[in-house]
Amino acid sequence: MKTVLMVAEKPSLAQSIAKILSKGNCSSRKGLNGACSVHEYMGTFSGQSVRFKMTSVCGHVMSLDFIGKYNNWDKVDPAELFTKAPTEKKEANPKLNMVKFLQVEGKGCDYVVLWLDCDKEGENICFEVLDAIEPVMNRPYGSERTVYRAKFSSITDTDIWAAMNKLGEPNRNEALSVDARQELDLRIGCAFTRFQTKYFQGKYGNLDSSLISFGPCQTPTLGFCVERHDKIQSFKPETYWVIQAKVFKGKESPLTLDWDRVRVFDREVGQMFVNMTKTSREAKVESVSKKEKAKQRPLALNTVEMLRVASSSLGMGPQHTMQIAERLYTQGYISYPRTETNHYHDNFDLKGTLRQQANNPFWAQEVKALLSEGLNRPRKGADAGDHPPITPMRAASEGELGGDGWRLYEYIVRHFIATVSQDCKYLQTTISFTIASEGFSCSGKTLISPGFTEVMPWLGIPLEEAMPVCERGDVFTVEEIKLVERQTSPPDYLTEADLITLMEKHGIGTDASIPVHINNISQRNYVTVENGRKLKPTNLGIVLVHGYYKTDAELVLPTIRGAVEKQLNLIAQGKANYQQVLQHTLDIFKRKFHYFFDTIASETLKYFVFCLLYSGTNCPRSANCTLMMDCFSQAKPSRLHCAGCDETYSLPQNGAIKLYKELRCPLDEFELVLWTSGSRGKSYPLCPYCFSNPPFRDMKKGMGCNECTHPSCQHSLNSLGIGQCVECEGGVLVLDPTSGPKWKMACNRCNVMVHFFEHAHRVQVTQESCEACEASLVAVDFNKTRSPLPDGETQHSGCVFCDPVFQDLVELKHATMRHPSMTRGGGARRGGRGRGRGRREKKPKDKMAALAAYFV
Repeated sequence: MKTVLMVAEKPSLAQSIAKILSKGNCSSRKGLNGACSVHEYMGTFSGQSVRFKMTSVCGHVMSLDFIGKYNNWDKVDPAELFTKAPTEKKEANPKLNMVKFLQVEGKGCDYVVLWLDCDKEGENICFEVLDAIEPVMNRPYGSERTVYRAKFSSITDTDIWAAMNKLGEPNRNEALSVDARQELDLRIGCAFTRFQTKYFQGKYGNLDSSLISFGPCQTPTLGFCVERHDKIQSFKPETYWVIQAKVFKGKESPLTLDWDRVRVFDREVGQMFVNMTKTSREAKVESVSKKEKAKQRPLALNTVEMLRVASSSLGMGPQHTMQIAERLYTQGYISYPRTETNHYHDNFDLKGTLRQQANNPFWAQEVKALLSEGLNRPRKGADAGDHPPITPMRAASEGELGGDGWRLYEYIVRHFIATVSQDCKYLQTTISFTIASEGFSCSGKTLISPGFTEVMPWLGIPLEEAMPVCERGDVFTVEEIKLVERQTSPPDYLTEADLITLMEKHGIGTDASIPVHINNISQRNYVTVENGRKLKPTNLGIVLVHGYYKTDAELVLPTIRGAVEKQLNLIAQGKANYQQVLQHTLDIFKRKFHYFFDTIASETLKYFVFCLLYSGTNCPRSANCTLMMDCFSQAKPSRLHCAGCDETYSLPQNGAIKLYKELRCPLDEFELVLWTSGSRGKSYPLCPYCFSNPPFRDMKKGMGCNECTHPSCQHSLNSLGIGQCVECEGGVLVLDPTSGPKWKMACNRCNVMVHFFEHAHRVQVTQESCEACEASLVAVDFNKTRSPLPDGETQHSGCVFCDPVFQDLVELKHATMRHPSMTRGGGARRGGRGRGRGRREKKPKDKMAALAAYFV
């Protein structure tokens, strides 16, 4: 009796397929490696009785690597890795003894059926399996066919039996395209990574990464993130003005109108239009238009869209999402999760797939309505010729899947139901007005039919206040017209969903490898994942990309990798020669490597070296060349140096500095730094450029933002100054905006500090002044659970020195300075290095009286 060996990609997949084909009548045993089981049963194959053996591998059997000596970083020139270094296939996981296991099970078999995943990686694994078992199989009779390939997209009885009854052959071209990608990534990545790591680690031991890696796909992925970061850093907000008008009719609620001119960038021009419109108290209706519109149902779900939604809506990273999707697939809950297709074939059983979801209480009502009223034809998407879209294959409950598994499954089901639902329809009403010849309008949406948004309510039309009933010629009364000042805002950091979109657009990676590349740049400390799944580049990631831009921009731009991916796809389609594509691409990158090698050791990349050396520090960015400056705060004297501009900037002495929230000086666009003399000392922000180059006549060198007289800057003395110092002459007590929740104000001349309002959420200096002492009033917002205000109030405004509510909340101290020369004025003589001795023992009300005496 002949034997058929069948091999799947994972043990769980092999068990599911064997159970279906044997109709549950199979015996199972552990294989010699302990990781893979063998399921045996009797059946028929090619019209004859045979013994089936179903087993699996655990992903790739083999991996590509250099032979022995070329894995030694110290003995091999990285340039040799492009052509001279021989490669060999090694077992991907030697502990599994996968090759020996396959040979034991394949020995004496007559046929092999390959049930590997149906993508290019799966085709590559097919030939890894064949290389292991063909030498030990029984020899065929004549030209008898012995190797078969099963093509399937889901683990259902129908799909598995259909694949078994229509067996094909493994695709050698697709396997070769994977071989080419593996060799290119190995040679290019290792050459650049070894050189970079050895060069910089050998010179500078304090980099924030032990491995400075390069990857043909990884590096362009990082490049997208840094490109967005650079746009944010270079963004200069621009002030503009809009006219806001409110009108009403009778007793109806007022309408807020939008200005037809949208905005102007000249305040005087905006004020001119305001003055014109204020000449009329009537708003005349010029037209009322009503138009029925539709919000289209989604296209069928493919891998990239699933990853985007999982990141943006479910808060799940791409790699984590793919791991969950693969588990749902092998358990038979969804179809194959790696697909570029978002179009259902005409013979796809939409109704049968939908009927399986009819009893789930979360969407049963919508499903039953569709089954009774009829399914809507799905939108026509793109057919990539690989697998059907991702769809649910059987019903499941939250208890079965739990956690993230259920959340992803629920989205896949809801998305599928939405694709066969009606579009969401709504009525948009737009009313156009004129006020003294200026055009205004308002619009609102009224839902007609929710359509697919019943099952995807987060995409529904938001409820809006009903538009008033009116017609052309009606007159509304103008309630308010005002000029509103606003500013343009910078773009935000890329989210994972944004990055996935860019990678797909530029051909960086595949639907299977995109999650891996995003995970790599995070693990290598090139980006951090912030709230909202936003990807913020680290200093190391930023300067690496800037270094590539300085030497060879194509190393980081997506163009060259996108071209390589097209060539690899041509290999898979049998339209390009494997060896020619491999050699041509390696020649290109070899030349780039030599150019990179020659350039990085030269003076032209001096800034790159400096930045890498201090990539872990909190140093500001120069406004002139946008490079990170180098901080020598521990040196004497403390200073900042910009290698790009070759400029040095002074700093306050005997303290520490760090970046101040990435905020910028409005005068010169330099990033601000925060100087502090310690936890019990003073702190204040400063601009490195203004500190060395005073911007105003009344300022001297060595002044921070707490002494700057800029009339409108939010960090200046004009915005944060509260009142005259109680000890020194000429000093001003300035709010320390970084001191919360233990808030304090400090004199900008001597070492006097006033602690107040502990546990307050927010302390703001207002534009109003105290009538008694002329100090600026402060507005305080306390934590409602720890508010010291009477009657449980949380908000209060008043004078720090005169308001009776604030009297018990203020305490005078003296800052602990690291060196007595840091004080200016009489504070050092009266308070010394510690706290004021006489004042410390006084009761709060006595202290307030003493403080108030200085002002009244």
